[in-house]
Amino acid sequence: MHEPVLHYLYDPLCGWCYGAAPLVQAARRVMPVQAHAGGMMAGSRRQRVSPQLRDYVMPHDRRIGQLTGQPFGAGYTDGLLRDTSAVFDSEPPIAAVLAAERIAGRGLDMLSRLQAAHYVEGRRIADKGVLVEQAAAIGLDPEAFAATFAETEGQTVQGHIAQSRSLMQRVGASGFPSFVLEQGGRFTPVDAGSFFGRPEEFADELRRQAPASAAARPAGGAGCDEGLCAL
Repeated sequence: MHEPVLHYLYDPLCGWCYGAAPLVQAARRVMPVQAHAGGMMAGSRRQRVSPQLRDYVMPHDRRIGQLTGQPFGAGYTDGLLRDTSAVFDSEPPIAAVLAAERIAGRGLDMLSRLQAAHYVEGRRIADKGVLVEQAAAIGLDPEAFAATFAETEGQTVQGHIAQSRSLMQRVGASGFPSFVLEQGGRFTPVDAGSFFGRPEEFADELRRQAPASAAARPAGGAGCDEGLCAL
């Protein structure tokens, strides 16, 4: 019997996915977590930072912070969100996550670092130079990362996004973050919204739904609504 897997549907520029980061970390102590990026701000959905965008996201960010305890730094709120020369583009950070996974199986570690770089430090995570720096920050070889990142740009990352959207349709996921538990060939949505700010309780729920995983591992376009960023 195959070990249960938690499929995580996300976007690196989704604030609620940043809020769910502690849930992902807790889940990884229970079972394998496979990330699928949906390209919320990729291609024609890319957005240049504007006063209107800032006014839209700030109330959501405040709510995310209140529910989850995740910090939003001044570099983001008073820096990046006021930089009208910056562009929010999901595709490069998704390619970076894929590259980190390909090199060392550390895609989720890269995602976590990019979320902090964006929401705390206010870095431009659509810029290749910033992505290389973040890869080095988690211990990846910069040259190897840059080469692999170049291979994942374009068709590879776009194909990944298309596959993620297909999976979302298959499992009935309407936005990000979405979690789906796969075990015994069956896919079961996991409602993570009620666990924001309570990662250990989320881990306990996963153990309850997939007890085999607990025995296998030690315990340890965008629009946003309450708890969800729409595709």
